[in-house]
Amino acid sequence: MDIQLEKREAINMLQETNDPSIIKAVIELLTKKKKDWWDDLTDAQKATIKLGEEQIEKGEFSDFETMMKKHI
Repeated sequence: MDIQLEKREAINMLQETNDPSIIKAVIELLTKKKKDWWDDLTDAQKATIKLGEEQIEKGEFSDFETMMKKHI
């Protein structure tokens, strides 16, 4: 289905409804701030990621192939 047609149909349905809960739900959906996955992490997870970033900056890491050779 064409996105423009779907938008027109949604607008028509919204115009025809008198249900305030539907109107409120649509407004909340359209104005909802997108959530950043970082905000869902624990402090410990954030610290681990930051430590990993620091190690990469210092060159303290191994690539995947090197790591696999050690464990095969």
